[in-house]
Amino acid sequence: MAKTEATTALPPIEIYSTLTKKKTPLVTVKPGHVGMYLCGPTVYKPSHIGHMVGPVIFDTVKRYLTYSGWSVTWVVNITDVDDKIIAESAARGTTMAKLAEEMTADYLDNLACLGVESIDSMPKATEHIGTIIAFIEGLIAKGCAYASDGDVYFDVTQDADYGKLTNRSVDQTQGEGGSTAERKRSAADFALWKQAKPGEPSWDSPWGKGRPGWHIECSAMSKAILGPHFDIHGGGLDLVFPHHENEIAQSESLHDCPMATYWMHNGLMQAAGAAGKVGGRPRGGEPSAADDAAAQAATKISKSTGAEPFKNLLTRHRPEVIRLLLLSTHYRSPIHFGEEPLGESARAMEAFERLFARSERISGKSFYALPCRSRREGDATAGTVGEDVRELRTKFLAAMDDDFNTAIAIATLFDFVRTANKFIDQHGLEAKKPAAELASLDAMMLVLRELTGTLGLFLKAPQSASGGADEALVGKLMDLIIEIRANARKSKDFATADLVRNKLTEAGIVLEDRPDGTGWTKK
Repeated sequence: MAKTEATTALPPIEIYSTLTKKKTPLVTVKPGHVGMYLCGPTVYKPSHIGHMVGPVIFDTVKRYLTYSGWSVTWVVNITDVDDKIIAESAARGTTMAKLAEEMTADYLDNLACLGVESIDSMPKATEHIGTIIAFIEGLIAKGCAYASDGDVYFDVTQDADYGKLTNRSVDQTQGEGGSTAERKRSAADFALWKQAKPGEPSWDSPWGKGRPGWHIECSAMSKAILGPHFDIHGGGLDLVFPHHENEIAQSESLHDCPMATYWMHNGLMQAAGAAGKVGGRPRGGEPSAADDAAAQAATKISKSTGAEPFKNLLTRHRPEVIRLLLLSTHYRSPIHFGEEPLGESARAMEAFERLFARSERISGKSFYALPCRSRREGDATAGTVGEDVRELRTKFLAAMDDDFNTAIAIATLFDFVRTANKFIDQHGLEAKKPAAELASLDAMMLVLRELTGTLGLFLKAPQSASGGADEALVGKLMDLIIEIRANARKSKDFATADLVRNKLTEAGIVLEDRPDGTGWTKK
């Protein structure tokens, strides 16, 4: 059995595992290195918001682990051979390979929009057929699997621990056995290799032409890249059974060691109204037993429930708004998703952007151009900012160290925004610029840049959907409107000045009267 070793020089991070039902300190197989595997999509239709949840969460996990000093290898697989892909390609009159390639490209484009850029390897099932066949042969040799009329099945009665992830016995997992029940020794046995039907894509094997089962693909690919025992296996709660239960059975029966030390499962995406204000108190500070039950019972957003393609969603909402919403809930809690929560997330994001614009007016430095501290060694705030900022940074790090609690971390960032705005107001920095206070503001914004960067937020300045020429025209028109209002106020024509402000407010434009003049922002 592979031995895990603690890396004492690294900060303590605790992770909740579905297998143990408790949080324990991160102890890795290889000191200082984390191997992490996330089950990716079956690529038969355009990806939707449900496909984005896991990648955003685990991209954030990798960012934070890297920031905290770990070296991380993150693998996300692509299932590009499956009954659903075969059926969809036939319906479209194309090949399985072409459909899978098209849908994989769509998936990757959407990940890039959301800033998911830290995946190290994306193996495809069809690229690992030889690895999968060798894995199955090993299971047969150990008496854990058997061939039957061109199929190969895993024999669950040979695994004394089968059902340990979900606390189910073999009897509790048995159904009717499906259409191939007569080929199985037990109804709970599951397919490792499926005999090809006429006209279906297939590969040669010792058992005849066929293709791999779903569960064996992840076991074989994770072992090939990360080894027989790695650190973190992730996925949605809907994958706990049967997929992850069967992965454990296959992998641990062949290798006689744990497959993964930590099994991290994210809550499902639910179509619902707003569950709580983004930027207020955290929605899911620490999931309760009720939260876990709700997550398990949630009706997930999926292709079968009519989820729209993710690219359609991007025509209405900025990707940064979507990422902020996904991280505003603790990853183990259900995520309530819909137009109302997205609108709340958009308004919450503007609180940050108003502070960024305000700070730039004062210091002349764009927040997005500030250096982003990539490591947490030492105290980045020592001697440069007040105790309140140091406490907020400590609170943020403590939340992330506690099972990657992005809900509390983001709530802390909003406290940071309020603290920074209060500091600007107290020292009148928009009217005067004393050197000491300016230096403190600069240091404060550097800390904010550091913390938001660990979540993959505000890494780049937002792009205008309307284009540069239109944006410049809008700016000139707003300058003219502000001048007209200013002249009305000078002439004591307050009715006109108020009318201008009110009409702009109705149009979603907020005027800000500041010591250095009037500015404007979109609501």
